Amino acid sequence: MSGVWVFNQNGVVRLVESPGGDSCQGSARRKVLVHVPTNEVVTSYDRLERILSSLGWERYYDDPDLLQFHKRSTVHLISLPKNFNKLKSMHMFDIVVKNRNMFEVRDM
Repeated sequence: MSGVWVFNQNGVVRLVESPGGDSCQGSARRKVLVHVPTNEVVTSYDRLERILSSLGWERYYDDPDLLQFHKRSTVHLISLPKNFNKLKSMHMFDIVVKNRNMFEVRDM
């Protein structure tokens, strides 16, 4: 993933990817979320929920279209698409940032 971070007029930042910058012979690399202490690739929401729960995150059930997790000791909220197959690298990096040293995003 290479490119430039750009701020929109409303202050929201987004990544504008460079064409061919970090590609593998024209095809995009698949990203995976890895739980660092066990070196395990997270392959389902069931597994992710167990890990997050052990780290103090609680599941919110307010929005039927999202999986949401909140940690009482912080203002952080993790919002994920209901379908695990729609989990994108931006969701993975959100989990990484809010759980320092516990997760990594790696190329497959």
